Amino acid sequence: MSASSTFRRYSVRHQTTYKYSLPVSLSQHFMHLTPRSTATQLVESTTLLTDPAPATWREARDYFGNVTTLASLDEEHFKTTITATSRVTVEPLKVSKPGDTPSWEAVIDALHKDISSEALFVRQFYYRSPRIQPGPELLEIAKRFFPPGTPVLQGACALMEHIFSTFTYDGTATDVDTPVDDVLTLKRGVCQDFAHLQIACLRAVGLPARYVSGYLLTHPPEGQERLQGADASHAWLSVWIGEDGWVDLDPTNNVIVQDEHVTLAWGRDYGDVSPINGVTFGGGEHGVDVEVDVIPL
Repeated sequence: MSASSTFRRYSVRHQTTYKYSLPVSLSQHFMHLTPRSTATQLVESTTLLTDPAPATWREARDYFGNVTTLASLDEEHFKTTITATSRVTVEPLKVSKPGDTPSWEAVIDALHKDISSEALFVRQFYYRSPRIQPGPELLEIAKRFFPPGTPVLQGACALMEHIFSTFTYDGTATDVDTPVDDVLTLKRGVCQDFAHLQIACLRAVGLPARYVSGYLLTHPPEGQERLQGADASHAWLSVWIGEDGWVDLDPTNNVIVQDEHVTLAWGRDYGDVSPINGVTFGGGEHGVDVEVDVIPL
């Protein structure tokens, strides 16, 4: 991060509680809950706790460089609480004006000619992934925003605006397993769906795009106080635009990501970076409660 840049500091608290109808004898939880440091984000500290306390605990980095934590709980319990608390500093991304970026064809051509290790890593993000399978209909949508010679970021922003204005945010319309084609038909979804949809369109024309999970600073209505636990996990995407590297776009809010987003992890799609995966032995029926707070410092 640049020492002379303006920046914002946040305290982020993410608490997930599982409640079970029957006792759980053993559970394992694989977590992406530690924010990652980037060119525009510095992670000052992260504390990750489970209740009950874990019998074993292992931190590592996954294939994409995200921090992961694996916790095993072997004490019988009816409730599990996982709490991640972090402090991060975020500065705005310096990026060219969308109309001043190279054409999307030039970006693809340069990437194919580049044999560096970075280019090889970037290229994997234009292939299909388990949750993102671009088809002919998505290609036709993408072509509308990427006619020949279109500056790459200009086309990506126009596609983002189209998703924002055409699709309705609806937390009840989809779930984590809803395919992109269903979102296209429903014209409804949540941030995860809109990120998957735009990634699918970008990959359909050959542009690398990756899925990003994290948090967004929310603003309460004027005159009202922030409600504790009222924030939520968020998702957006990054598109590769050539020499300027990756640029993050948030189609849920129709913005180029600056300093109100906190990055947790990135991968090919949601399946690579879901906040908590795991398995339990016992437990019967269960319910999940999630609370997130993003507090400016």
